Amino acid sequence: MKVGAEIVINVLLVAIGGALGAGSRYLLGGWIQSRASSTFPWSTFIINVSGAFLIGIVYGFVERGILSANTRLLLATGVLGGYTTFSTFSFETMSLIVSGSKGMALLNTIGQTVIGLIAVFSGLILVRSAMA
Repeated sequence: MKVGAEIVINVLLVAIGGALGAGSRYLLGGWIQSRASSTFPWSTFIINVSGAFLIGIVYGFVERGILSANTRLLLATGVLGGYTTFSTFSFETMSLIVSGSKGMALLNTIGQTVIGLIAVFSGLILVRSAMA
């Protein structure tokens, strides 16, 4: 395959995956937020943590040779790149700070960072133990 054609395929994989991930984020985020009774950004929190867990699973399968480089591009870069919401997380955290809710901003920052890292690790461990 020529390098130019390979780049086009890679961009298409990421674009298709990104559209699927962004659509999923929109639907799930709206559903979660409609059920949340606080000002805490639960939809972003849940989406970022679940995306971290899922990317751990994807990379666990890549590590085991079960997923190809193209599938990794589609799922990790595309779907999960479109699904997770780091820019929204940043905006919502800054909004909490500006509104005077510094404690909630700190909880949001520490919670999503720490729990997100735990979720990535958990996804990797899940695949590693299931494939051992």
